[in-house]
Amino acid sequence: MPESILLDITIVIVLGVGAQWAAWRFRLPSILLLLLVGFLAGPVLGLLSPQSLQGDWLFAFVSLSIGIILFEGGLSLRLSELREVGGTVLNLTTIGALITWGLGAAGLHYILEYNVPLSILIGAILIVTGPTVVIPLLRHVQPKGRVGTVAKWEGITIDPVGAILAVLVLETLLLLNDPSRAEAGVNAAVEHVAIGLGLEIFVALGISVAATMLLVFVLRQRMVPDFLRNAVTLMVVVAAFVVSNVLQHESGLLTTTLMGIALANQPFVSVQHIVEFKENLQVLLIGSLFVLLSARLELSALEYIDLRVLIFLGLLIFIVRPVAVFVSAVRSNLDWEEKAFLSWMAPRGVVAAAVASLFAFQLRPVYPEAVDGMVPVVFAVIVGTVAIYGLTAAPLAQWFGLADPNP
Repeated sequence: MPESILLDITIVIVLGVGAQWAAWRFRLPSILLLLLVGFLAGPVLGLLSPQSLQGDWLFAFVSLSIGIILFEGGLSLRLSELREVGGTVLNLTTIGALITWGLGAAGLHYILEYNVPLSILIGAILIVTGPTVVIPLLRHVQPKGRVGTVAKWEGITIDPVGAILAVLVLETLLLLNDPSRAEAGVNAAVEHVAIGLGLEIFVALGISVAATMLLVFVLRQRMVPDFLRNAVTLMVVVAAFVVSNVLQHESGLLTTTLMGIALANQPFVSVQHIVEFKENLQVLLIGSLFVLLSARLELSALEYIDLRVLIFLGLLIFIVRPVAVFVSAVRSNLDWEEKAFLSWMAPRGVVAAAVASLFAFQLRPVYPEAVDGMVPVVFAVIVGTVAIYGLTAAPLAQWFGLADPNP
């Protein structure tokens, strides 16, 4: 019934915005409340039916929303900020990501007893942190100096990197489990990943440059009236995202991120009005995404949360993240306190939740039993990291002298 769909949409918007207001009012991590109200509205109270939250439309909406969120995140990045910390950011998104992937996959295999392919896949999903959690946390902590810059750049740029890597791993698993193509073997799978990664970067660079140049030209020549500037910008971003995905699967996230960075650093037109509009849109999108995804969980998912999951969460927080940070920053000019704070800044967010939900749906024919616990484990990591980092990052930053006592 159209009325039921309209009611679902209304509930999602009210809960999404209301939870973020309550989080601001009571100084709590907003994502914790969003996940809580989504879970309560879905499997607990039945206000949102999981059956109505299925289908390709949901994942299309989630993917496009993340692309817009990453564009907004890219708008906050200035290349001039990289003069001091560019090497550290690069290392965190390459070496640090590989360390997180490898150690995370090992923990999934030996602690949670996932098979090797699924461990590698979920490990790739858990690489991402993302602006949906890092930016609000930085706004709450307000760290001084370069440590905030490093955390912001890593949080925004690691999202498309992790998402693309996870997609390539998924496609490789599906390739190896396809009877008609399995005989090609591991070499073909490695070749597939390498070619796919190259195409992702090539397409994203090409589309983002072309779309940014077009948008800057249109705005600079005042071919669009002021009241349509935001709408036209959103139109170009959405079009670039979709065209990029059509040309190369899941390259749209990198495309919109690069568009945001390019638009923020060009000298020809002001982007302040775009930033303000996208910030307002981001509030609505983030709230809706977390409520929708957490409402899709079922009460039976709690069966998968046991002591082993808590041990794995502890591994990610107390071992994997510090190792990744200290190795990545070994030759940097960051002092010990700054490295320690960055070691305590890796909350997982909506990209991990969305990718896990999508992959579980696609992998069910191949791993029907193992994927049942994949989404609950990823959500447990999201809740655990957001809760621990969100409640302790500000006091830790103040203790290290990296933030004012009353941010």
